[in-house]
Amino acid sequence: MSISFNGLGSGLAVSDIVDALVNAEQAPAEARLDTKENNLTTDISAVGALKSALEKVQDSMANLGDVDNYQKREISGEDDFISLTSDKNAQPGSYSVKVNNLATEHKVLSQAFDPETAVGEGTMTLTSGENSFVIDVSDTATLSEIRDAINDSIDNDSINATIITDDNGQHLVISAKNSGAENEIKIEIADTDGSNTDVNGLSRLAFDSAGVQNASEIIAAIDASITIDGSLTISSPSNTFEDVIDGITITANKSHSIDDDVSNLSVAENNDNIEEGLNSFIESYNELLNLSNTLGSSTADGAGVMAGDSLLRGVMSKLRSEITESIDLGNGDSLSLLQLGVSSDQYGVLSFDKEKLDEQLKNDVDLAQKFFIGDEADDDDIGFAGAFDDLMDFYTKSDGLIENRIESKEGQLRDLDDERDSLTRKMESLSSRLYAQYNAMDLLVASLNNTSSYVQAQLENMPGVVSNN
Repeated sequence: MSISFNGLGSGLAVSDIVDALVNAEQAPAEARLDTKENNLTTDISAVGALKSALEKVQDSMANLGDVDNYQKREISGEDDFISLTSDKNAQPGSYSVKVNNLATEHKVLSQAFDPETAVGEGTMTLTSGENSFVIDVSDTATLSEIRDAINDSIDNDSINATIITDDNGQHLVISAKNSGAENEIKIEIADTDGSNTDVNGLSRLAFDSAGVQNASEIIAAIDASITIDGSLTISSPSNTFEDVIDGITITANKSHSIDDDVSNLSVAENNDNIEEGLNSFIESYNELLNLSNTLGSSTADGAGVMAGDSLLRGVMSKLRSEITESIDLGNGDSLSLLQLGVSSDQYGVLSFDKEKLDEQLKNDVDLAQKFFIGDEADDDDIGFAGAFDDLMDFYTKSDGLIENRIESKEGQLRDLDDERDSLTRKMESLSSRLYAQYNAMDLLVASLNNTSSYVQAQLENMPGVVSNN
């Protein structure tokens, strides 16, 4: 191992000289890499912003391509008595509705029993609607145990049982879970005493509205009833009336009394989705246009980061062409965004004329719908919105043109990291070589200086040599 003391022999600032030489070699290379990295990151950022703006335009048009958003029905007239919903099958019109009565759940009450006394032995068959189930009652079962057996039966999905206690004792209350006459409760007894209808033993709980009524009916099973337009009366086991009027569901909330005004419902066609969709599209497109003008600008004050870029020029050119295109809808009909109220000025900025759209929808709303979504019976006819989405996908989807460009630039950035590592190794090698060369020179100069000093001393000590003194 040898130790070199830089500059001891020559007196030169070897370390400074080597650093200067290395920096002179390294600085231009680093500047080139920095410039390349800045260009790549700027391009990725600009193209990413363009993609986001295009996706926003694409999303706004996608809303106009959803058939479920067209020709909706807007229903009004809800009040304390009725709630309303509607679908596309509802036709525009007005109707009066009177709620005659609400549906009720059947409820049956037993006579009073001693809490500690067995009711009687046998089986009970309980029925409500289409559900029927059987429970076995032992000779020691109390009223509360019968209640639990009813509620715990795995076959029971129609009846609730509870106990009310008054001054006379416990009463078994059996209630139907569902309303309406079809869910009326029936309790049939098979009593071990041989009589299933008397007022002794388990048969004391028997009930049939058309037969034995040892228990009492405290709430009758009644269907809900409404009258439409003063002449059409309709019944329902629940308080909900579906498609009594095509496409309309009426829910009765409260009965009308004699002094109450009848409820009035009204159905109107709602095509607001077209206006909302076009406004959203215009807003997002104009934002894209502003971004495009910024990215592609070329003025005396400077150029945008995508000035002259074929990607930017291409996508904006195709968009302008798509927006102005008129679509043949068959039968001699055609339509364009311009006819639906969308127009552009000399700079390409879009604006919206609501009156023009309203006129077109009034004349033929089906044609406007067909323009956007195509013919539902023809899978190949995707309409303007579908064609627009396909165009945008070419640029915006995960393997689209823009994403491929971003991935390419990101790959070049990763390559720059390798170049930086290579440059670092190269500069370390250059530094080591220069230090070695200057150290060798320094040692040589030191050796020559030593030889010079020796020769000078020998000459001074030779005979005949007279000093200045």
